[in-house]
Amino acid sequence: MEHGSKGLRTGPRAPRSAARQRLDRLAREVAKFGAVGGAGVLVNLLVFNLVRHVTDLQVVRASVIATIVAIVFNYLGFRYFTYRDRDKSGRTKELTLFLLFSAVGLVIENGVLYTATYSFGWDSPLQSNIFKFVGIGVATLFRFWSYRTWVFRALPAKEAVASAESILEAQAKKPRPKQRVP
Repeated sequence: MEHGSKGLRTGPRAPRSAARQRLDRLAREVAKFGAVGGAGVLVNLLVFNLVRHVTDLQVVRASVIATIVAIVFNYLGFRYFTYRDRDKSGRTKELTLFLLFSAVGLVIENGVLYTATYSFGWDSPLQSNIFKFVGIGVATLFRFWSYRTWVFRALPAKEAVASAESILEAQAKKPRPKQRVP
């Protein structure tokens, strides 16, 4: 028996269900993805505003440059922080898929900004930043799904072991039927 934080005795920790374990892993992954992504958003917005104020480039071109810088920053963060425990074989394939899905995200992100700027005439610095941010948000949903599904794939053996362990734990908890002896 263990002592709780208030000195009370508590029983041994019950093993968590397989669904709970998967949910916990997903929550940790989302938190790490969010940390890298949040830093990437800051890089993206800083570069965007810097390019926009230092050069005479049009708003969408400045945004594309900022997005490319953020893509490089994010790859390093995802590979070496968020998904460092994932399969590392086939780095060329991983990088190719990352760049492909990042390019789709770039089109989504900058498509929102392009539409706001050139279809609705919303081109003030504040409006550009708002729609840049909205575009980043929409593209992030796509990127999260595509990166975790196709780019930074889980190691199959690790998933199989976790699944097998949860099945064994569940079977150990089941009461065994009494056998009749003739």
